[in-house]
Amino acid sequence: MGRKAKLISLTDTERTELQKGYKYSKSSIFSRRCHYILLKNQGKTSQGIADIFGITIQPVNRWCNRFLEKGITGLKTKAGQGRKRILNKTKDEAIIKATVQKERQRLKNAKAILEEELDKSFSLKTLQRFLKTLVADGNG
Repeated sequence: MGRKAKLISLTDTERTELQKGYKYSKSSIFSRRCHYILLKNQGKTSQGIADIFGITIQPVNRWCNRFLEKGITGLKTKAGQGRKRILNKTKDEAIIKATVQKERQRLKNAKAILEEELDKSFSLKTLQRFLKTLVADGNG
């Protein structure tokens, strides 16, 4: 005999917010977390939800507990999560622009010079992406 599912009771406004987050959020991760809570509200077990999404039970329980503590804002990813940028726009922009201007025909040489000057290791693709963002912002 299995354990009885712990039901999360929602107010009408919470349910509406979660449904909007599930259907219309640009973040697929936030959408999935809203879906966890909505399924728990329907009486699904954490194991049942985990089986639906093909994950273990721990993330489901973690996000349910986070929702109970902090509400829908607890389901959003906090700022500062993820890998930090290698090349900083405010600190490195001037040096990168000057070096690329000197070595504009040989980006590999510019990369080698920049790695030495900035004391950072990065790929050629990283430098290309950084230059692309400068051009997109109108600073190139």
